[in-house]
Amino acid sequence: MWKCFSTRTSRCFSTSASNKALKWWDHVAPAPKDPITSVTEAFLADTSPTKINLGVGAYRDDEGKPVVLQCVKEAEAKIAGCDFLESVSSAVSSKLVEESVKLVYGKNSDIIKEGRFAGVQALSGTGACRLFAEFQRRFYPESQIYMTDPTWSNHHNIWRDALVPERTFHYYHPDSKGLDFSALLDDVKNAPDGSFFLLHPCAHNPTGVDPTEEQWREISYLFKVKNHFPFFDMAYQGFASGDLDRDARSIQIFVEDGNVIGCAQSFAKNMGLYGHRVGCLNVLCNDAKQAVAIKSQLQQIARAMYSSPPIHGILLVSGILSDPNMKALWVKEVKAMANRIQSLRTTLRKSLEQLSSPLNWEHITNQVGMFCFSGLTPEQVDRLLREFHIYMTRDGRMSMAGVTTGNVSYLANAIHEVTKFG
Repeated sequence: MWKCFSTRTSRCFSTSASNKALKWWDHVAPAPKDPITSVTEAFLADTSPTKINLGVGAYRDDEGKPVVLQCVKEAEAKIAGCDFLESVSSAVSSKLVEESVKLVYGKNSDIIKEGRFAGVQALSGTGACRLFAEFQRRFYPESQIYMTDPTWSNHHNIWRDALVPERTFHYYHPDSKGLDFSALLDDVKNAPDGSFFLLHPCAHNPTGVDPTEEQWREISYLFKVKNHFPFFDMAYQGFASGDLDRDARSIQIFVEDGNVIGCAQSFAKNMGLYGHRVGCLNVLCNDAKQAVAIKSQLQQIARAMYSSPPIHGILLVSGILSDPNMKALWVKEVKAMANRIQSLRTTLRKSLEQLSSPLNWEHITNQVGMFCFSGLTPEQVDRLLREFHIYMTRDGRMSMAGVTTGNVSYLANAIHEVTKFG
């Protein structure tokens, strides 16, 4: 059937053809669910009073609630009434970057004094990684990225969407539930010279397994020999040891050995600002001139992606880091969060051992940071969900932030129940 309309020019069209034209996006299927966010969605829909969420990667207090740090409250009071409706000013941005990189290289580092880094504010750690992945693809289009096996699930998405091919290298040993160090070194040796590697400088996600300082030195030496580029994703600084400087030591070892590095930082966890999306990306440079060039390219990539980040969170973080009293308070609060998590690791392990579990649970306290890679099988994880309303990703990753003094005994009994026959 044809219909005609009289306007300034007569137009006729077929109704059958118009029906076809209206069927935009029919070929689009639902995306696979994210393995982490889907856990939280299922948890929220559960009405059981005993439910436990061990999927979330953000800090919780002993009642299982999000925490607003005292340093953040004080920073909020200081910026109240500020005119921050305009986009991020260069002064605010520079202050955030300047204070952030001190946490990476050290406050008295020559790198900072000489301006030998290109740094930009980013949309938390994810945004910083995405910026770098795009930068890598743009200037090393034939390169690939080596990731630890396993790594944070979103790392795969980030470099895939930047069209950077991915490889893995050995990291976690499932039998020891620790580091597969010899295999890791072999993979670093056998990778083509000048390869990109994605490393976790502390509190590895999802395993909680970190190399020792001596092991980091061996890894760094090999990187220098092979001229590899290490890109560090530092999402949990402070949560491994409770000491911000100690948790950045791995990066500083690489720098001392003469490696050129890149680093993504996030303040989502260690400042409790997950919803504010505050982060930083920096790339170590040969000199200040190169830093200017690289920074301009990073800014151009960010401009096309999201223009500029929200300013409120940036004002909070830069305010805390640049004020000696508020920074000291933050350092104290980070240590308290790390200590609480470590204490619950100890309690969970003891509880399992007191139940005469046939399994060895030493890895719970050997691992560090936000996560415990439990060693539970997907089937055991399914039983914990089905029978006990305990939620975690099917690889057995438990967020220790979801463990409280009120639920740790219940959790231990549930784990014992699904593992007691080995």
